[in-house]
Amino acid sequence: MTAMQWFFSFLKKYRLKMTFAMILVTVTCAIAIVSPQISGIIVDDIIKGGNRDLLPKMMVILIVTTILRAGLKYWFLIIFEKASQGMLYTMRDYVYRRLLAQDFSFYNKNRTGDLMSRQTGDMDAIRHFVAYVIYNIYENGLLFIIALVMIFVVDWRLALCMIAVLPFTFWAASKQLTAVKPAFHNIRQQFSSLNTFVQENVSGNRVVKAFAKEDYEIQKFNKENDAYRAAELNAADIWKKYVPLFEFMANVLTVILYVVGGIMVVKGSMTMGSLVAVSGYLWMLNQPLRMAGFLANDYQRFVTSVEKIYSTVIVEPSIKKPVNAVEKKRFHGDIEFNNVSYNMDDEVILKDVSFHIKPGQTVGIIGATGSGKSTLMNLLCRFYDVTDGEIKIDGINIKDLDLFSIRDNIGMAMQDVFLFSDTIEGNIAYARPNCSFEEVQEVAKIANAHDFIMQMSEGYDTIVGERGVGLSGGQKQRISLARALLKDPSIVILDDTTSAVDMETETQIQNELTSLSNRHTVFIIAHRISSIKDADQILVVDDGKILEAGNHEELLEKKGYYYTVFHHQYGDFDQMKTGNSALYNGTLPSTKKHDNIPKVEGRETPALGSVK
Repeated sequence: MTAMQWFFSFLKKYRLKMTFAMILVTVTCAIAIVSPQISGIIVDDIIKGGNRDLLPKMMVILIVTTILRAGLKYWFLIIFEKASQGMLYTMRDYVYRRLLAQDFSFYNKNRTGDLMSRQTGDMDAIRHFVAYVIYNIYENGLLFIIALVMIFVVDWRLALCMIAVLPFTFWAASKQLTAVKPAFHNIRQQFSSLNTFVQENVSGNRVVKAFAKEDYEIQKFNKENDAYRAAELNAADIWKKYVPLFEFMANVLTVILYVVGGIMVVKGSMTMGSLVAVSGYLWMLNQPLRMAGFLANDYQRFVTSVEKIYSTVIVEPSIKKPVNAVEKKRFHGDIEFNNVSYNMDDEVILKDVSFHIKPGQTVGIIGATGSGKSTLMNLLCRFYDVTDGEIKIDGINIKDLDLFSIRDNIGMAMQDVFLFSDTIEGNIAYARPNCSFEEVQEVAKIANAHDFIMQMSEGYDTIVGERGVGLSGGQKQRISLARALLKDPSIVILDDTTSAVDMETETQIQNELTSLSNRHTVFIIAHRISSIKDADQILVVDDGKILEAGNHEELLEKKGYYYTVFHHQYGDFDQMKTGNSALYNGTLPSTKKHDNIPKVEGRETPALGSVK
């Protein structure tokens, strides 16, 4: 399917209405011949012939046709406008659904500003074409043809003189369309770039202010703005080159009419009334010529926009629902990774990862930044597909499971917390908008968010800014955790969810989550050992591989990477082994650095407080 075929598939629904509207356009164009004809009759029969009885009749016909033409034009304009808005609504909905169906890889490669411009500027160019350009091209073309035919009827010699202008008109229109196409492609590209820049800077305005980089960003904006202006002016240069030609040719027709027609009247080969009638048809020739340049621009802008949108929606997501997908309302939470590897753009992210998690277990995942911890969970949610190996949930390969079933059974508090511009209650209840307020409060208490929410002026009805502006990092994390828990999923993924909260709050959250562990399989990705020390199984990830696995005590006894990280975060091992140690009471013990901490073979010992 081509871009134009895709566009017309949306217009097909309105073909009957638009066909009827085109008939109305045809009628209005046909009625346009009445006025010049009556003008000729008035000059020849009434003014020169003296038949004044015809005057009232001619005036009535003139008034009726004028009113009828205005009424019909209003009718078809309404039809075209409604058709354009209806088609645009359907197309915008389709494009938005396609965007939602895309996977993470698509959004990694496309900028937000570009996608926004597809839904705004490009859509408006298409609407303008349907509502205005289509009927104008048809109307002006029809008026031109009718005018030529009527001039031939009046005097074929005068008509032939006027036709001499047509080849130049077609040549100019063709050249303009060819020249303006790349210019409009450049305009759309620069508009998308400008849109992206503004969107990023508005979203990141706090970073700009924090670094006092307003002047720097203004300079960057001016550069983008200058590029967009240059693109528009480049298109305008093409426009100003050809539009005067159309205007010149329209005026040439006037010269031809009055020079050639005047000579014919003087010689008696044409009546004055006929010359007046042809003069009345002249606007029907001039108007299309004057509009040709503008309509060519609008048409090319439309074509460019359709191609831009189509190139976006034609991309097929790599993650698709299986043909015979297995649907399960609720999973038990048995997770198995079998020799899983994952590559992205020829870069190895995970290599031969295998582990088995039983239902109801809590799993801690720890490792250096970029080691592949979050990728494990992204693969489990099937945001990406494994390169090799397989992942099973309850013994079923996730590639055979319904995508909605997988993700509906997983509650995920992501590392990059995103909150909508909504109330706190609305953000927590995002997964279940129809849940009761008591359920929202319950999960907020589990996430240790209830107290700070109640201290706000509007409580749960407090509106948070875009992306949670106005809340601290820890507050956003706790709201995100509450949102994940409200789903009551069989699998819970907490990706560094408590990194921005204090140790005491973290301990309270961990205690609450422990009480839920029988109903959920929980994955906790963390940098702090205090977040995962009580996990049934701890996976130490390094360079895309499982370096160590076991519970807290087993990993300490191995005296490997986990043991090293533990000592760098908490100091004296003997002190921490005791059941009544500060660690197990949720308080941070001494971070005294020991000289005799062993190093993991082949790597530097991590710095204090890090997991590197």
